[in-house]
This record gives sequence, structure tokens and C-alpha cells, in this order.
Amino acid sequence: MVALRFIFSSSFLLLHLHLLIPQAQPHSLTKPTSTFSIQEATVDDIRVAFKEKRLTSKQLVEFYLKVISKLNPTLHAVIETNPDALIDAEKADKERQLKGVTKLPMLHGIPVLLKDNISTKDKLNTTAGSFALLGSVVPRDAGVVKRLRRSGAVILGKASLSEWANFRSSIPNGWSARGLQGKNPYVLSADPLGSSSGSAISVVGIKPSVGLTSRAGVVPISLRQDSVGPICRRVSDSVHVLDAIVGYDPLDEATKTASKYIPKGGYKQYLRANGLKGKRLGIVFGSLLDHDIKTLRQEGAIVIENLTLPYSDSGESIALLAEFKISLNAYLRALVKSPVRSLADVIAFNKKNAKKEKLKEWGQEVFLEAEATNGMSDKEKAALRTMEEFSRNGIEKLMKEKKLDAIVTYGYMLCSVLAIGGYPGITVPAGYDSEGVPFGISFGGLRFSEPKLIEIAYGFEQATLIRKPPKFKA
Repeated sequence: MVALRFIFSSSFLLLHLHLLIPQAQPHSLTKPTSTFSIQEATVDDIRVAFKEKRLTSKQLVEFYLKVISKLNPTLHAVIETNPDALIDAEKADKERQLKGVTKLPMLHGIPVLLKDNISTKDKLNTTAGSFALLGSVVPRDAGVVKRLRRSGAVILGKASLSEWANFRSSIPNGWSARGLQGKNPYVLSADPLGSSSGSAISVVGIKPSVGLTSRAGVVPISLRQDSVGPICRRVSDSVHVLDAIVGYDPLDEATKTASKYIPKGGYKQYLRANGLKGKRLGIVFGSLLDHDIKTLRQEGAIVIENLTLPYSDSGESIALLAEFKISLNAYLRALVKSPVRSLADVIAFNKKNAKKEKLKEWGQEVFLEAEATNGMSDKEKAALRTMEEFSRNGIEKLMKEKKLDAIVTYGYMLCSVLAIGGYPGITVPAGYDSEGVPFGISFGGLRFSEPKLIEIAYGFEQATLIRKPPKFKA
């Protein structure tokens, strides 16, 4: 299970590192009398350790850097680490000494990894996993990065991804020229899926409604569908990150309208253990395991099974190819410095550097198809109308007729449905197959229904607590 798998649905997901590190031995981090364990620690746990002076941000960053150094040669989950992370951590520690934990934002002093298509105006590269963008200079921090820094988060580095967010060609999930082949930490031979791949296995992922978080400064696929959201180990931590990154950004017009739907007091108020009570849930794309249906009902949800969600060729790929060329060319032109300035330049770079980019093995057919487009012609506009009809007569009609709070299924079956309409979704760990590969349960809803989805996801998580640390099974 990957938190949210978007290939043609293009969701760029933030990676919250301390929720991903497995099998850690934290004893050197805290005082000998402490019972604090970093392995399954939440943001709230870490804040308590900060408050009780059993842990510093510098110790936390040092620990993660050491673990990355140990595990990354196997997992290829991190492309590069921030050389200023320790300096930023020390700064956070000094601020905490002056102000105290309770007066600082939730993410203050917490290390965060960013997917390598989210721009940072620092010593880190932003390359979408490709050598074509290595050495490029971005004009500013991405909108969500500005908010993370404002919240006091420590940017630890850039996480790996399927190159170009899986929009170059039929490359293996988790592979990029810079990051190499990312691995599933539970079963190393298993498919890590994508585009956030191996570092997003068996975790909670939130795909916000389009516009709720800024896409400015993110290597794009489609501004109509792209969405930036958190990937964490627990629903509560995902919500803390979501609270930090939502809001209006003058560089992303979509946030102007969406920001009106951010609830006063933020999203953490919807972390309710009884969040499933009274919720109407519709099961689509097959059935759930009996024990999951039983859990949902025991927690007070009204479960409606065997619902049909119309699914056909929506024309998504037709629109995305043209949107990608337009959006990427605009992003590349805005860079202060870059080896490439257009999609055509990237294609030429890959041909010239075929060995490094494994062009012979994986090709770049999606790039070539996108380059062949010529703006939003009648064909693309017809595809947009088809998608609007698909959403109106699909998820919207079903949810209104059945009076549903959310639709539910396993894995990533909802991805395209949610992406096309800009709808939100949350995936939570749900179990493991016979080989030990984790899978998730996905809850999707109508635009700006994040409060309900958080209640549902948190209620399910707290009722099951199914997630366990990975063991790197060969």
C-alpha cells in the first residue's frame, strides 16, 4: 500500500520523515530515565519529550541522519539531505528555550522530508528525480515550504520518487535516475508503487481538495488536478502537517477560493476516536474484508455495500498530456538557472544522457506524447467536459443519492476518481497480505469534506491500530 498512488492523477505528497524510520534504537537520544521511544513516536509524543527536556531537535536530526545513512543504501528512500539541517535544529532548540514548547507551532523543531519535486530555496536541489534539473536554481521556496518553515519545521532533505512523478514513461515504480530504485521496506522485492514510492509504504496519506494547499513551486503535471498533502505514520500527524500547510497563496489562484473552506481552529479538532459514529459509508470497487466491515459497523458507521461507481475512459490522459507541457514549460521558464527550459529541452537532455537516464530501458513515451500536443485544443476541451460529466454523474450523484459521508475501497482504486474532480481522500493502513506486503483502506469524499474524512480515518485507525514497523523481508 502506498499512501496515495497518483500517476495520471498527479498528487505531490509531502514526506514527514520521523514517521517513516523503522526499527530505531533511540536510547542515546534521551536521558537514561526516559521511556520515550522514537520508533513509533507521534508529533505529540516528541513535543512532550521537548517540553520535559528529554530530547532536542539537534539530537533528533542527528539520529535521523545516522539512520538514513544506514538504511538508504538498501531502500533508496532519500535523494539528498540538507547540509543545514543541524543548524536549523539548533536554532529551533534555542527558540524553544526562550519561548517554551506550548507557545510554538505544532511542527516546531520536527524534521520533515520533502518529495523531490517541491522547491526549496536553500542548498538542496529540486529535480523530480531527474539529472535534467540537477543544478537548477528555484526563485523561491514552494508555497507549502514557506508555511512549513513558518511553523518551525526542520527541512531534513528530499525524498525519492518515481521520476517526474511517474509521468515520463512506463518506468518501474520507485525508480529515478538520481534516486535509483526505491524499495518497499516491508518486502524488498515487492512493488513500492508510486509516485511517492518506497518511503510512503504503510503510512497515512492525505490528498487535500485541489486548492486547499498551494502548488506554487512544485514541479507540475496539471494545475487542474495537482494537490500537495502529507504522508505520515499516524492520522494525527498527517493532520498536524495539513494544518501547517493549508491556506491562501497569491502565487496559486486556486487557493483563494479554497481557503474559505478551512475551518476555524484548523483540522485537529476533528481527530475524534468516535469519528465513525453515524457516518454513512459506501463500499465501491468490490467489497471489504469481513473484519473491516465489522469494525466500521461496531464503531457506529452505517455501511452500504456493493455500490457501483461508473468507471470508463474519462479522457484524463488526453487533458493531462497537454496540461503537463503547458505547466512544465511555465515552471522551467521561471527558474533562475536551469540546464533545461522546456519539455523539448528535457527530452533532448534524456537523449544526450541516455545511459544515466536509462532511456533505452524505460523510454520517455509520455514526454513525447505531451510534446506533440499544441495547447488546449478542441480534443482536450472535450476531454475536460467528459471528466466533468464523469464526476457529476459518478461520485457526486452516488454520494448525494445515497446520502454518503464517504466512499470506501482498498488500495489506490479511488485515485483517478478523486483526482479528476479535485476531491479529497485519506488512506490508512488496513492490513498485510500473505507475503507481509501492507495494503490500505481509502476514504474519499466531495470537495472540502476533509473534516468528515479526518473523523472517519482517525476513527478507523484508532479502532484497528494495524500498522507495524517494517522488517525488510527479502
